[in-house]
This record gives sequence, structure tokens and C-alpha cells, in this order.
Amino acid sequence: MRVALITESFLPTVSGVTTSVCKVLEHLARTGHQAILIAPAGAPAEYAGFPVHSVPALSYRQFPVGMPSPHVHRLLTEFRPDLLHAASPFLLGAQGIAAANRLDIPSVAVFQTDVAGYARRNGLGQAQAAAWRFVKWVHEGADLTLVPSTASMRDLRRIGLRRLAHWTRGVDLDGYHPNHRGNTAVTALRRRLAPNGEVVIGYVGRMAPEKQVERFRALRGVPGIRLALVGAGPSEASIGRELAGMPVTWLGRLAGAELAAAYASFDVFLHAGTEETFGQTIQEAHAAGLPVVAPRAGGPIDLVAHGENGLLFTPDDERDLRRCVSLLAGDAALRHRMGESGRRSVLGRSWETVCGTLLDYYEQVVDERSAVRATVSVPLSMQR
Repeated sequence: MRVALITESFLPTVSGVTTSVCKVLEHLARTGHQAILIAPAGAPAEYAGFPVHSVPALSYRQFPVGMPSPHVHRLLTEFRPDLLHAASPFLLGAQGIAAANRLDIPSVAVFQTDVAGYARRNGLGQAQAAAWRFVKWVHEGADLTLVPSTASMRDLRRIGLRRLAHWTRGVDLDGYHPNHRGNTAVTALRRRLAPNGEVVIGYVGRMAPEKQVERFRALRGVPGIRLALVGAGPSEASIGRELAGMPVTWLGRLAGAELAAAYASFDVFLHAGTEETFGQTIQEAHAAGLPVVAPRAGGPIDLVAHGENGLLFTPDDERDLRRCVSLLAGDAALRHRMGESGRRSVLGRSWETVCGTLLDYYEQVVDERSAVRATVSVPLSMQR
């Protein structure tokens, strides 16, 4: 199969969208398919052996935002893909879907960013309604929209979208593993993070407003804990002000073995943001055998079974956040039991399995478009 992917985020930017696109390209390469990637400027020239075509981009909150470009239509015309995959479509992805329709190329769109949620968080009521109208307009152009969680599915059905299917995300079950806790790098990091044997409350992700890391302030004064923050972004200064005087270690942006070591050095994983369409870092924490504390909102509802592999706190209630973390911080046996349950909960979600499901959706959409073409080509007299 020939697949054209168009994405709003790619390397060197690190995000859930980037990770997903990388894993899809790697899977396509392993399984003998052909592909191209269209991405915002700054991306590498190739990935997994496939060419990466860059389009002009503007910078927004340290993110390159791909802008519509005449190159998109030309690239699709020249490559002649069997299918277009639009990852978290916004401006660039919307153009890609429109171009695919003009060229009679079926398309799959992956809903991955809660644009309307960002507007809601900033108190922009009219902007929130406009954002949902834009989301509907973009995704109505695709043959199928893949949705990561029941909360997102409910939101998209509420605005009138119907061609929807569930597609989760994969996780590196070998890279993130409880067995890593005993290796040399993790032992050294633990000594740095918890020199007196404290319980390490960890976070991995962008330091951005929608992640609401500032809410970790609720843990001020909880005895016997230290915070470890992995990531970078525009909210670093505001987070630093809110957490001033607290026992915090900033680890910066990590990847690969260093990121795996960070997860393995944590005792509890805390996610405070209420706008996640999925929650990839929650899956990674579970793979590493960690209990997770997250809000009862969005994607975490599907990933965290309250009382089994973690705890869900009431959104926007920092006292409840503090209560949940304090409970786990004070009970090593509970942490261990929930961590083991978290590991079991993701064992069926390897990237190989998840990408195999994606290819099934690809084939479904291509077959459905082929059936439509065949029906249209048959004379009306023969259809009776």
C-alpha cells in the first residue's frame, strides 16, 4: 500500500502526535509498504527510510505550526497514494484532506488534540464553539476519523460526526519495564532524586498551560516526597514560581534510555491536565509498573481504573489531588499492587498490535472507496 501521512507535529518537536507518526512510519517500513510524510518546516529529510517533505511553518508557543501550501497538492499528485493519513489535522491536515478528496484519495484522520478544550480553558466561550465547528468541518472531509478515548468519542458524536472508530495508542513494553529499576543508571538517578529515600512523584510531558503542572503546588508540605519533572516548554517559568521552595528536581527533556530510566526511578506518576484526548505518558508509566494519579476527565478515564492501577481525582479539585497522592505516598504495598495492575493493563497494547489494527482501518477505507467507485461506474440501467 502507498500511504501519504500529513502531520501537524514531527521531529524535532516531541509530542504524542510525533511519537504516533514515528511508530506508524516504522511499522509501514517493517511491513513492506511505501510512504511519504508531509510535515512542518524543521523536520529531518527522511525517517524510517521514507522521504519527509517540509512545508512552511509559523512558531506558536515553541511549536511549529504547518501552514497550507501548494506543495501539498503537488506532492499527493506525484506520489499517487492509496490513502492519506492525517495526524491530528489542523490547518495543514485540513488542506491535506481537501486535496485528497479532489484527487479521489480516501483518507483517515486521527483525532488527537483537544483544540476546543484549549479555548474552554482560556474562558473563550465563543472561540470554543468556533473550535468545535472547525473540528467538525475538518473531520467531515475524511472517510474515517480514529478516536483515542470514550470521552473524545462522546465529544465528536455530540457535534454530529458519525464516521468514527476507536483506535488506541501503542506503548514500548520493553523500553518501559519494571525490571529496569535495578540497573545502574536508575540506581544513580534514584540517589539524586531521593537522597533520603523519599517517595518520588514524577511527571513526563510538555511544560505547557494545558498540562496544568502548576497544580503540583497542591503537594506542598506532604511529608516524605520529592517531585521529578521531565520535559520542557513555555510554562517552565510559571511552574517554577508555583513550586518555589518545594523539593523539585527538573530533569529537562529526555528520550530513549534516559527517559526509560526516569520512569523507572519514579514511585508514583502524576498527571494533572484535564484536556488529554488520550494520555500516552500514562500508558508509559503503567508499562514501567507505576501507579498513576490523574483527573477523572478525558483520556485518563479509559486508562486509569480507579482503585486498581491508580487513582482518579476530581477535576480542578487540588485537595482531592493531594489526598490521592498522599494515600499512595504513604502505602508502599498499595503502590506495588497498583503498579503491577498497571503493567498488566497495557500488555496488549504493543505498537506492533496497535499499528496492525491501523492497517486494517486503512484497508477498510480503501475498500469502501473502491466499492463507491465501482457503483458510480455502473450504468444506472444495470443497477436496477
